Amino acid sequence: MTRQKPDGSHDHPYSALNLRLALAGFGLVFAAVLAVIAFAFGLALVGWAAILLCLITIVDLIVIMRRRRERARADHHAPHSLFE
Repeated sequence: MTRQKPDGSHDHPYSALNLRLALAGFGLVFAAVLAVIAFAFGLALVGWAAILLCLITIVDLIVIMRRRRERARADHHAPHSLFE
């Protein structure tokens, strides 16, 4: 059984989980603000679509956090930059 290199390889690259986490957080805030504004202006359909987007983003955040935790265990808590 061979050990995976900590920086990934062309056969099995690591995902940029920290960057994905930051972008998903931004998406959650953006969708929440959009929902509030849409409901304030009486655009219920847009508001509900933004709430649906918020829910999808929350699920994505949960998946990202689980993968970060798994990677931290596998790499023995080695530090990762934003783009790793």
